[in-house]
Amino acid sequence: MEAINNFVSTINGFVWGPVMLVLLFGTHLVLTLRTKFIQRHIFKAIKLSVTPDHEAEGDVSGFGALATALAATIGTGNIVGVATAISLGGPGAVFWCWLTGLFGIATKYGEALLAIKYRVKDQNGEMNGGPMYALERGFGQKWLGIMFAVFAGIACFGIGNMTQGNSISTMVESTFNIPTWITGVVLMIATGAVILGGVKSIAKVCGKLVPLMAGFYIVGCIVIIFINGAYVGEAFNLIITSAFSGSAVGGGFVGASVMLTIRYGIARGLFTNEAGLGSAPIADAAAMTRNPVRQAMIAMSGVFWDTIIVCALTGLVLVSSILKDPVGLEGLNGGVLTAQAFNAIPVVGPIVLTIGLITFAWSTILGWSYYGERSWVYLVGTKAIKPFRIAWTLVVFVGCVTALDLVWNIADTLNAMMAFPNLVALLGLSGVIVSETKKYLWDDNLDGWTTDEIPVVEK
Repeated sequence: MEAINNFVSTINGFVWGPVMLVLLFGTHLVLTLRTKFIQRHIFKAIKLSVTPDHEAEGDVSGFGALATALAATIGTGNIVGVATAISLGGPGAVFWCWLTGLFGIATKYGEALLAIKYRVKDQNGEMNGGPMYALERGFGQKWLGIMFAVFAGIACFGIGNMTQGNSISTMVESTFNIPTWITGVVLMIATGAVILGGVKSIAKVCGKLVPLMAGFYIVGCIVIIFINGAYVGEAFNLIITSAFSGSAVGGGFVGASVMLTIRYGIARGLFTNEAGLGSAPIADAAAMTRNPVRQAMIAMSGVFWDTIIVCALTGLVLVSSILKDPVGLEGLNGGVLTAQAFNAIPVVGPIVLTIGLITFAWSTILGWSYYGERSWVYLVGTKAIKPFRIAWTLVVFVGCVTALDLVWNIADTLNAMMAFPNLVALLGLSGVIVSETKKYLWDDNLDGWTTDEIPVVEK
């Protein structure tokens, strides 16, 4: 088993190596330029996210789709991922993580636009969309759509289910001394109660859970930044300067070259917001929206909250904490580093972090359940829905009580395999993204109705 895990880790290192990172970040840049820096409309996008479009066709509100997507992306990557980037790439990695989010806004916009443009209805009248439909209906390459759906349909059980359940049960056991099997049973029942109701039930829960959990965590970060106030200015300066010079050994930081700083910053930034992976557009396709651009703008606001705000705050908390206590935090990594930083808030700090991680992980399970379900519906039809939901609920328990290093590595590799066909769709259909943006945004027609018919797929 160890040999298999090492082999998969080697493959994982290759598929998430420099080529994939350049391809992902390059797509961010291309779409940023082709959409005339769509990021400048971010505040208009935020306003749209809380503006209901009840008369439009769709399964859930635009905000509900955004909350479902955020549920799957705001997670341990924002907490543990940023800490890992700092531990391996130095404080400058925070800058590159943030920059990846800034340019990733354009990619998330393009993904959602194509998801709405090429979505279909299944025989139950529910919306289906995402990279697989864009590849088949827009790009004319169904085999790439099948490729994406297969990888997403398998990867979801790892990265979106088992690993998240394991994180929750492990944390609950270490914090409250509750056996993992008890957590598994409770989590399995709670998850089943939500996902058996479909996307409307998921969106309803996520719509309440996401703002609460994100707000809870953000307040905790702000309090720590206030406590570390004397070191925040120095932390900010260090993040900027070391982004272009690397970091020297000492002061609680490991030494890192500029290339390592850039590599880990970009890699963790991509993991935190999933822009380019193609998962979030599956949720966006279910949204009630009168035209593709409105929901695309709502979708891109998710990257703003996920990476520009949450990851930036986490980075400032961690770097200022290390500067404040270089000896106590030296050599710490991942969740352990973040946990120690949150100890700055007496008694309440560890509780805030624990609740944040648990809710983040559970919301990821809910969001990814919909991604996986729609992938299997694309492959075999609506008959897959009930078996998938039952299997997903049972696998939550398995994840809570099983060691998952191999599962995590396999899922990580499949995520990269998902990204490739999605990036093909984005680049190949970038002309469609531009024309739709011109039609509704640049020509000041955001309230205009699309004339595209949503086809019904009998399968």
